[in-house]
Amino acid sequence: MFLKIKKIPKVHWSSERPYNFKPKFSTFFFLCFGLTLFGLGEGLLIVSFTGASPWSVLAQGISLNVNLSIGTITLLVSIAVLILWIPLGQRPGMGTIFNALIIALMIDLCIKFVPTPSNYIYQLILAIVSVVLVGVGGGIYLVSNLGPGPRDGLMIGLQKVSNLPIAAVRATLEISVVVIGWYLGGTVGVGTLLFAFGIGPCVALGLYLVDKVFN
Repeated sequence: MFLKIKKIPKVHWSSERPYNFKPKFSTFFFLCFGLTLFGLGEGLLIVSFTGASPWSVLAQGISLNVNLSIGTITLLVSIAVLILWIPLGQRPGMGTIFNALIIALMIDLCIKFVPTPSNYIYQLILAIVSVVLVGVGGGIYLVSNLGPGPRDGLMIGLQKVSNLPIAAVRATLEISVVVIGWYLGGTVGVGTLLFAFGIGPCVALGLYLVDKVFN
């Protein structure tokens, strides 16, 4: 069962090490492809108008209690998460940089070109699709082994320490973030809850599918 996956699979196009700035073309392709799906999912969640992602709720909640913008808080939270990598033994790489660039680009494209459905049922469907895309895209780019984004690196580090399944670690992380953000005053919607509870299993599904297709 994919929900029991504890390790990031290695396939023939995985990089031998995360700190690699001259990867094979296939490795670089799947890194970008996975991050494109990931960013598309993030953008569609915003467009669905069913609720922000858990980390956005956290940033909103913190911003309501300090005199800083949500954007500034988001940056500071990302830096704090990267600092947490140090005791967990995680290392950045090309994927860490491209994570920020590609996801930001895809979010902007979604907001510009994808209209919000007028029917609430369609909005919920779009939110569900967005969570699946983020999870599967995350699974694909993580297998490239070129360095995770801040949240994914924290997930991998916590998994190594706890030895729990990736799905459980990610779900616990996202739900904890939502609870803290909500307690601080952040707005939680149905899409937020779908993301918090669904992203862990969806990332595990992405890893499972890549492993089955390429091994």
